[in-house]
Amino acid sequence: MNQTLHFAQDEHGIVLLTMDHQETRNALTGNNLVKEFLAAFQRIEADPTVRVVIITGAGKAFSSGGSIPEMQRQLQPDVDSVTLRHEYQQGIQRLPLALQKLEVPTIAAINGPAIGAGFDLACMCDIRIAAEHAIFAESFVKLGLIPGDGGAWFLPRLIGMSRAAEMTLTGDPIDAQQALAWGLISKAVAPDSLLEECRKMALRIAANPPAAVRMSKRLLHEGQHSRLDTLLEMSAGFQAIAHKTADHAKAVETFMKKRSEKKAGTP
Repeated sequence: MNQTLHFAQDEHGIVLLTMDHQETRNALTGNNLVKEFLAAFQRIEADPTVRVVIITGAGKAFSSGGSIPEMQRQLQPDVDSVTLRHEYQQGIQRLPLALQKLEVPTIAAINGPAIGAGFDLACMCDIRIAAEHAIFAESFVKLGLIPGDGGAWFLPRLIGMSRAAEMTLTGDPIDAQQALAWGLISKAVAPDSLLEECRKMALRIAANPPAAVRMSKRLLHEGQHSRLDTLLEMSAGFQAIAHKTADHAKAVETFMKKRSEKKAGTP
């Protein structure tokens, strides 16, 4: 069975996951991509040396979303609604849950069109950097479908309800400059420098103490739906842990040493 997701890890703990099902422009259904993503996330969670994950696509597209042949199969009379519901729950809907649970930060390197479920996959990541020619579309309605993989949860949180409604209800695409103006992506860069820019971002994150990074990511996610008092209680617990880490002790020691050296050098 051909591998559709390539896993590469460097010496800095940065993992690059590359979708490679170019005959479908990296569609997320009708192949093994979701299963391979889930296996990769399990591998990453079990490896404390991983600091950041970059997700991108091979070829001209980031991801085209759903596979049309798979949609044709779903239309067959012998595939009933109960079966389809189960397939969603045990298939593509496991992807947003796994990404939300993943402790290490994720960066979407959007190398081309991110359409439907492929667009939602980009929205599931913590940070998005796109090639200047990339386009984005929450296009389900064009096919008489709805965002079945969590897009209606992620998109309003990223760009607000009005803009999310515009993208979802029209299904029309936006370009990278519009995505940048709306805050959907952090940067729009030349295609040949996309992975380099994502790697620079990943290195800036990886340079920080990993426990603090992971707990900070968890707080950001919890803050999207928790009450303030609940988040503060969780923050107190995480901060108590952080205060006792070797990384924090080293940072305080370094700061005090620099301050002492500065004072000693003052006339």
